[in-house]
Amino acid sequence: MSDSYLWAKTVHILAVISWMAGLFYLPRLFVYHAEKGRASAELSETFKVMEHRLLKAIMRPAGLVAVLSGLWLIWAGGWYGPLPVWLWLKLAAVGGMVIYHGVLERHAVRFRNDSEGASGRYFRILNEVPTLLLVGIVIFVVVKPF
Repeated sequence: MSDSYLWAKTVHILAVISWMAGLFYLPRLFVYHAEKGRASAELSETFKVMEHRLLKAIMRPAGLVAVLSGLWLIWAGGWYGPLPVWLWLKLAAVGGMVIYHGVLERHAVRFRNDSEGASGRYFRILNEVPTLLLVGIVIFVVVKPF
């Protein structure tokens, strides 16, 4: 493995960690926003700022870097021929993670527009999705069961 491949893998891992932190934390903010923010306009505005900054400064850049560096690793690692099943499954789970990120973006817009109607319980349940996807991704990459 070349040094550039190892550096790209390092960047990929760091970006994934940062992205996952945001994917875990933003729904927790939504729980509090849904449960406490509706009672206080001032608190709601604070949540809106926190949610926007988390998306803008951490989640969007980290997600983009994670996906781009992952694609570069596939290309640089010579995986551009027929892909093994485990890699297809990992890519499908990453696609799920990207869709999940988009769902969180839509909820953030609804909160920003004061039109979000989902409950704190909904966001608690939604918060389990990235955990399930992450478990699958790690198993596919480390164990390569298929």
